[in-house]
Amino acid sequence: MVKKLLIIALALVLLSPMLGLVGVAVLMNPATGATCTVNADGSVTIGEVPDELTVETADGQRVTLGREQLSHAATIIETGSGIDGVGRDGIQIALMAALTESSLRMLANSTVPGSEDHPNDGVGSDNDSLGLFQMRPSTGWGSVAELMDSQYQAQAFFGGPDGPNAGSPRGLLDIPGWEDMDKGEAAQAVEVSAYPDRYQNYEPAAATILDTLTGTTTNPGEAVAVAAPATGGETSRVVFPLPEGTWVMTSPFGMRQHPITGEHKLHTGTDFSAPDGTAILAAADGTVTVAEYSGGYGGLIVIEHQVNGNTVATAYAHMWEHGIHVQTGDQVTAGQHIGDVGSSGNSTGPHLHFEVREGGTDG
Repeated sequence: MVKKLLIIALALVLLSPMLGLVGVAVLMNPATGATCTVNADGSVTIGEVPDELTVETADGQRVTLGREQLSHAATIIETGSGIDGVGRDGIQIALMAALTESSLRMLANSTVPGSEDHPNDGVGSDNDSLGLFQMRPSTGWGSVAELMDSQYQAQAFFGGPDGPNAGSPRGLLDIPGWEDMDKGEAAQAVEVSAYPDRYQNYEPAAATILDTLTGTTTNPGEAVAVAAPATGGETSRVVFPLPEGTWVMTSPFGMRQHPITGEHKLHTGTDFSAPDGTAILAAADGTVTVAEYSGGYGGLIVIEHQVNGNTVATAYAHMWEHGIHVQTGDQVTAGQHIGDVGSSGNSTGPHLHFEVREGGTDG
């Protein structure tokens, strides 16, 4: 087994839905060195963060964040991932709010006694506002000691039935319909700022931070270059091949009884049940080597990826003929919509059969 970084990452993307069976998986982003451990309960633990990351706001401003700021972002991601109902959108909203309020810095306040006694990244002076989200002790967000703790601030921002403030002040989960709001509007609903339009500007920056620290994206067509672009055709990004919330893992890689023939044989991939027509995403940058409709695979796409000079391929099967959206020779990027879930070939219902092939197309 070749032990190159992205081969491992691709294999773990394949295996991550089976966390209840295999414990934990580690997704690694080779462009940054950041690591994300996905725990059995669905929460994540961010490992080493980059020394710095430059992000861009909606108005084109470029902002360089340091290790301390990215460490606070990691705390927000870890905290949000462990709270039911938050999801990627909720975490992105929290990052937008913290970028706007404090530039992701843990700020003490010169007017708040005792705040400077706690570890901090600087001193502000806006009312009695403290920390990443500029929460105020006087309005019930928490004590000075609590608000000078980044994990507590994240928990308070997300709120919900297990939040520290029992819905007053309201965290994100305490706001009816926040999922249907614009992300900037949702951030404002928590922060109740005198400048409500500021948050939206940080939406792309927050997305870049989230993608960088977790090494993944989940939205079709929105894979983000998270550091310096790879050169020489090397793969630099990994995403899950189906959009978040659309799939259920139904058959893992390994020996099984074939559901159609009844034979006991190796299942060469992992099956994810999803509604007919669900978008299938390229798992990484690469070149399409197969795009055809034939045999037991039915509609089949194979993409080759270059990883530190080695070739690894990903395969996507059982699309309807009209559900193949690429051609042999096409260059694709991580997260690109390449096909639609179908049930062609040897299939018992709509699903994606996904393989990782060491060595390339015929591996």
